[in-house]
Parts: sequence; structure tokens; C-alpha cells
Amino acid sequence: MSDILTHYIAGQSVAGRSGRQSPVYNPASGEISAQVPLASVEEVDAAVSAATQAFPGWAATTPLRRARILFKFKTLLEAHADQLAALITREHGKVHDDALGEVTRGLEVVEFACGIPHLLKGEFTENVGTNVDSHSLRQSLGVVAGITPFNFPVMVPMWMFPVALACGNCFILKPSERDPSPSLLLAELLKQAGLPDGVFNVVHGDKVAVDALLDHPQVQALSFVGSTPIARYIYERGASHGKRVQALGGAKNHMVVMPDADLDQAVDALMGAAYGSAGERCMAISVAVAVGDETADALIERLQPKVKALKVGPGDLPGVEMGPLVTAQHREKVLGYIEKGVAEGAQLLVDGREHQVPGHENGYFVGGSLFDRVTPEMSIYREEIFGPVLVVVRVADYQSAIRLINAHEFANGTALFTRDGDTARHFASHIQVGMVGINVPIPVPMAFHSFGGWKASLFGDHHMHGPEGVRFYTRMKTVTSRWPTGIRSGSEFSMPTMK
Repeated sequence: MSDILTHYIAGQSVAGRSGRQSPVYNPASGEISAQVPLASVEEVDAAVSAATQAFPGWAATTPLRRARILFKFKTLLEAHADQLAALITREHGKVHDDALGEVTRGLEVVEFACGIPHLLKGEFTENVGTNVDSHSLRQSLGVVAGITPFNFPVMVPMWMFPVALACGNCFILKPSERDPSPSLLLAELLKQAGLPDGVFNVVHGDKVAVDALLDHPQVQALSFVGSTPIARYIYERGASHGKRVQALGGAKNHMVVMPDADLDQAVDALMGAAYGSAGERCMAISVAVAVGDETADALIERLQPKVKALKVGPGDLPGVEMGPLVTAQHREKVLGYIEKGVAEGAQLLVDGREHQVPGHENGYFVGGSLFDRVTPEMSIYREEIFGPVLVVVRVADYQSAIRLINAHEFANGTALFTRDGDTARHFASHIQVGMVGINVPIPVPMAFHSFGGWKASLFGDHHMHGPEGVRFYTRMKTVTSRWPTGIRSGSEFSMPTMK
């Protein structure tokens, strides 16, 4: 019998009342593990009301007190890391070690947010004019919301809410309905850490809940991670209501392999970056750009046997390197892309379409797949597959690689493998991509830097977490003050110039 999940509103588990629900599957077996409620507009409004009522008290709480609650939350996260990872593996499918890594990367944002008293400091200038001083403040926005994807049900929410809470906002999380259970455990741990009721809420749902958050007059800002079409929709609809929006979209991340690269290092990097988490990462490397046919041939020679030897199976079994895809529908989508690649004339060197895992025939497994001689016109090059499919594009020289990447509509992450410092420096400077790795395949910034792409990979002005996160979740106020000194100069009708 499957579990019946709840919303989390005003510090309490609240049963769904809309009459609508959605099954949550274990992707390794294809069995239903839970039923998640899909919120109505009224249920979203209840969460917003709870957050609105909690906001004045939370905003008035000193930054140091807020940081101490987050520090307790960090300790609880460490104690429950395995439990969170097990939930991720059960509902998403990624292997346990990868799930633990996700929890750790989210925890690093909590550690960053614990330093919020320092990050909220303003600036002060004495005597900007005669007996006039100016200082700036960073103040919280109010009620803010996060709409998060299935591929990182712990890490991506923690890109958002630790910084938002530390800045004095109240938060509503709308997690993916495909793997919603980790969000409820996060809510419980926040309550145990001492977070007041109503400051953090979880509302499950589909487009009805998303639109209710986008349209609600009390929601001041929204953060989103997902596909580009939805990111564009959320940005446009939220902005039309005067909200702040940061919406991260899709990706097609290239890794350039130069002739002088350490090929063994490059191949190991590609294996983890392309096939880790079954390719369901917005920072996955899905395109290997080989500079020169000799480089391409040597790269393929090393890659092909490793892709064939990938250990694919349930994520909770030891030694498994790649788990299933998240749903049967997504599996069919990925299989469709492999078929498109063959039809378009790419050379399929490793075919994962018929991969079977004994004892888990109903699981959503696809084996690692590898294409060679892919061209920019092919859909498997242009579109985000979000699965364990790596395509190799051959280019004649370094400048061709630069032009190839800069011409793509997505610009989330990229990497270059080389031994040459001049090439690396030029690449970092001239590539039109938001996050760049030099001999680092997945250049996800640490929590005290900020995460975000360019072009169709990001809608909005602010990247996530780090200094950009603090700026997104606060408003700047500048105060200019003068105190009576006994000197009167009369009324001034011209523009003040502080002479």
C-alpha cells in the first residue's frame, strides 16, 4: 500500500483537500510508492496566508538568531543525510552515493547562509554633505516561493530557502510532484531546529499551484529551476505581476577536448559528467567537442568500452554507477531521441535502448548511449535530452569549437580540457557561457559563489545562492540623514547637490 503524502502549512502536516492527487513511482521497480496531493488555489492561498502572518515576527528576528536556527538545521541535516539520500534514491532513482553528494552540496548553502549577519551589512558614508550622512540597508522582501525540479529534490530547494530565510523572508516550496517526500523531511528538520511556524511551507501540486503562486499578490519573488519553456513562462507571468523572478532553464553543456589534453583524465571526466545521475543534471556534459579527427578517434577508442561497461541498476545496490530515469514517460522521451539520432545519420556506437536489469524489468532503465559524428543540425545536438546520451562533435580547430558553443541557444555550463594555459585563459574569457570549467567537467560553483547560466539558460537578473542570492532576496534602502545643528539655511528649491 502506498503512502499518502501531505502538504506542510503553518508548521503542521495538512491533508490535501482538492480531491486531486498524483502517483509517485519507484523508478527502479515501476511500482507506486506514494500518492501526493495536488493543491488547489485555496490551498496555496492558505500557505501564503500562513507565511504572511509569520513574516513580521521573522523579519524582526535578529540576523544572528536566524543564523543560529540555520546552524541547528545544518546539524540535523548532517544527522539525517542518509535518510534524505534514501528518499532521493527511492523516488528519483539516482545511486545512493550520488544522492548523498546532493545533500552535501545543499548543506553547503546552509553553511553559507549561517554567515548572514556579515552578508547583510550595509554601507555608511559620513558627511556626504555638510552635516549629512548616508547609509544603506538590506531588508527582506516578505513571502517568497521556490518551484523546484525532480532531478535535485534536496539540493535545488536548498539553493533557495536557506538564503531566503536567513535574509528574513518566509518561504513556500512547491517541489516536483515526482519526488516530493524529501521536502517534507526538510520541513520537519527546520521545525526541530526552532524555525517558527509559517516561516517555511510546502505545497505540492501541478500547474494549478504554480499559477496560483505566480498570480498571488502577497508573493514578492519566485525562484525556479527547470526546462527553458517553463522558465520563460514563469519569468514572463511572474514579472507581469511585478514580482522578482529568477528562472533557470535548460542546458546543452559542451566539453572541449584539445589535442594536448590528458585523454585518460578527459575520458574519466566525461563518464561521470555524462552518465552520472543518468544524465538528469542541468550541468551534465552531453556534448564532447573533439578538436581534430586524431583526438576524436583516440577519445572514442577510450570511451566506447567504458560506456558499454557501465554498471546500471537500482540506486540502492552497492557498486551501481547509474540508476534508472525518473519516470516511464521520460524514459520514452530519451529513447525517442536515440531513435532520432539514428534517423538523422549520427553514428550510434553504444546503444542503451534495450538495456535490461534482471529482476527489475519494469524499472525505467536506459543504458549508457554514445553517438559519434554528430552535426549541429541534428536534434540530438540542438535539444536537451536529459538522459544518459553523450554525443561527440568533431571540429577542425579550437576556433571552430568556440564558434560552435557560442552559437548554441543554451549557455549554462561548459568545460575545456587542455594542458595549455594560453588556450585555457582565452577560453574562459571568450566563451559565452555562464559557468566554465578548466579541466573540471561539472563547474558547479561553491555555495559562496553564485550559480547561473546565460542566454536561454537563465531568465532574470540574478544567479542563485552566494552574493547574488542575498541580493535577490533583499531590497536595498538608502537613508540620508541630517540632525539639527542650530544652523538654518532656509528653503532650497533647486536639486540638492550636497555642496
